[in-house]
Amino acid sequence: MPEFEPQNPEYEKAIRESFEKQSLMQTFGAKLVSIAPGEVVIELPKREVLTQQHGYLHAGVITAVIDSACGYAALSLMPPDNEVLSAEYKINLLSPADGEKLIAKGSVIKPGRRLYVCRGDAYSEKNGGEKHVAAFQGTMVAARNKS
Repeated sequence: MPEFEPQNPEYEKAIRESFEKQSLMQTFGAKLVSIAPGEVVIELPKREVLTQQHGYLHAGVITAVIDSACGYAALSLMPPDNEVLSAEYKINLLSPADGEKLIAKGSVIKPGRRLYVCRGDAYSEKNGGEKHVAAFQGTMVAARNKS
């Protein structure tokens, strides 16, 4: 993975503050696990309320968590006066998420002035092992902070 130089020396603080405002991630019970320039990991414990009819973690939940991991990976490289928005993404669901928790890893493939191409992968952790359950590619947009 290439090494990137963050434009905001306070990028970790900015990501943590933004994540705390994201009520969807709070509702899901997701937690930020690690933050580095161009890389973010979010974990989500499995809860019955987040499953679909077969007991697997719902695809919409998986997608939202990977999207957030990728968005914050992009935000880690943006200037301090920016926020991040998703512009587009594609997700491949590879296997049912039937573990005790989901681990979503987002990373920047190519940063730009306004657009950041990102890759995300989600793993279902069960009995100490990880199973790759989703692959994501998306474009994040640097948006001026409204405040």
